[in-house]
Amino acid sequence: MNRLKDKVAIVTGASSGIGRAIAVHYAKEGAKVVVADLHEGRNHGGFEDTASATTVEEIEKSGGTAFFTTCDVTSQQQVADLVGIAVRRFGTLDVIVNNAGIYRSGKLVHEFDEEDLDACWDVNLKGTWFGCQEAIKVFLGKGGGTIVNIVSTAGLGGHPKQSVYNISKGAVSSLTKCVAIEYGRDGIRANGICPTYAKTSMTRGHFDDADYMKAFAESIPLKRWGEVDDISNLAVFLASDESAYIHGALIPVDGGETLCRYSVEDE
Repeated sequence: MNRLKDKVAIVTGASSGIGRAIAVHYAKEGAKVVVADLHEGRNHGGFEDTASATTVEEIEKSGGTAFFTTCDVTSQQQVADLVGIAVRRFGTLDVIVNNAGIYRSGKLVHEFDEEDLDACWDVNLKGTWFGCQEAIKVFLGKGGGTIVNIVSTAGLGGHPKQSVYNISKGAVSSLTKCVAIEYGRDGIRANGICPTYAKTSMTRGHFDDADYMKAFAESIPLKRWGEVDDISNLAVFLASDESAYIHGALIPVDGGETLCRYSVEDE
């Protein structure tokens, strides 16, 4: 329970879903956590067991240390302020998890409009870019730190009818590698977690479609949807000293989706 003892971590998009699970798991492992999001309450349609509790309340209930601050990751100034607040509050910063994201789908390439493209690009790429930049500035002054980017299997290959999402996540994959190459010598590690569909408010519409939910699960070698804990378990490992020689990796958490997708004809 002390794999992250004495570490200070920022998790963006941490009021709900994957970000919430990571923040709670980090605190259970001894980290002091800065919970950052557009609003403190959870997103509608989430799968959290304690839906009425905020992330900070959930952490504090278990004896952990955390506080919430509002941050729009599309604003570099707000991300810089977020990092500054963390350092002032806890004296340092050891880990940043760039999790905040947005999803757009359901259209062919020629059907998406500029607003869809801008939304994915600004939140998914620029938000991660700003998080990396501002954390690196602190890490360079203290001899190292850890960056964990929540990418997606969309950052590893193409998917139909979500091109604006995929290209933003593909860019985050490339950014993760570039950061790893440039800053490894400074003791700054960067890795990416690439989940497939996990049960969050972002995927609620797909999950509530019984036919889609079953078909997707059956297409995955492990035959199930992802859980947020599948991702948070890896996020703890990547933030801990146990992963000290893992660097620049893009790690699928996908039940084998990127290996193959089953169809009825494959059975």
